[in-house]
Amino acid sequence: MKIIVPMAGRGSRLRPHTLTIPKPLIPVAGKTIVHRLVEDIAKILKQPIEEVAFILGDPAFFGDDLVASLEELAQSLGAKAAIYRQDLPLGTGHAIMCAKESLSGPAVIAYADTLIRADFELDPTADAVIWVKQVEHPEAFGVVKLNSNNEIIELVEKPKEFVSDEAVIGIYYFKEVGDLKKELQGVLDNNIQNGGEYQINDGIKAMMANGKIFKTGSVDEWMDCGNKDVTVETNSRMLGFLHNDGEHLVDYNVTLENATIIPPCYIGENVVLKNTTVGPNVSLGKGCHVTDSVIKNSLVQTYSQIKNANLDNAMIGNHVVYDGKFTNISIGDYSVLE
Repeated sequence: MKIIVPMAGRGSRLRPHTLTIPKPLIPVAGKTIVHRLVEDIAKILKQPIEEVAFILGDPAFFGDDLVASLEELAQSLGAKAAIYRQDLPLGTGHAIMCAKESLSGPAVIAYADTLIRADFELDPTADAVIWVKQVEHPEAFGVVKLNSNNEIIELVEKPKEFVSDEAVIGIYYFKEVGDLKKELQGVLDNNIQNGGEYQINDGIKAMMANGKIFKTGSVDEWMDCGNKDVTVETNSRMLGFLHNDGEHLVDYNVTLENATIIPPCYIGENVVLKNTTVGPNVSLGKGCHVTDSVIKNSLVQTYSQIKNANLDNAMIGNHVVYDGKFTNISIGDYSVLE
């Protein structure tokens, strides 16, 4: 089994946090989005992973440190890493075809801006499985249309009339991913574009037209990391799941001086808390120092210094210095203070 992970986009909706690091490397509950996603998919598949292929963008942004961390991720699953580049943002289908050397055999394709909780068996009668989540407002999503055999016969984007309430979440299984490769090559050769881009859906629709059987795989939880608010919400939800699973989320090397931690919280190594209450639903990355503050429902990355703060629904990056009593400030592009 292979896992194919397109992650070439820079995540403009999550600025300023994605100005210096790719969105898939934003930590949620102490672990990056891409690490959590790939590990959770591997757990669901319950079979050996031979390769994890990552499709990255500009090497100036997706650099050597990122490549090294992705190689370590693959190795932790007993797999090899394959690194590909998408030089131009020409859509999901184009991104997948940038990894065409890896497009053979059974594979899962997953976009690294979402997190899931699921436990299901892949249908052995299906040529492909599209992972879905039941939603309350299907008109806001791309959904699947099923026939009487519960086979997917159509993908409908933001239907004005009810088609189904099963939304496509951006994770797909192919019994033979070479079938998708063949159809996407036809999409590229015939210059079939939607919105100026080559889309995976056009390859999938061609597979369906050629008689391939598509089924659904339903996830229990689907968590988005598209912008700041939903990423903070996803961090809170993930902390709750991990806490209920009994995971130890507070590093043993944390300094507490007149400080309180209200679970669930992730507290990284060498964090210092003084005269501070943290939680619930807070992630503090390694090396953070927090003084004279109250923080809840927030995500703080690494090595940031916070004092005199009262934060709720906040997202703070790496190496930030924040004093809630600020009078002298230096704020870069895309920063938001509300």
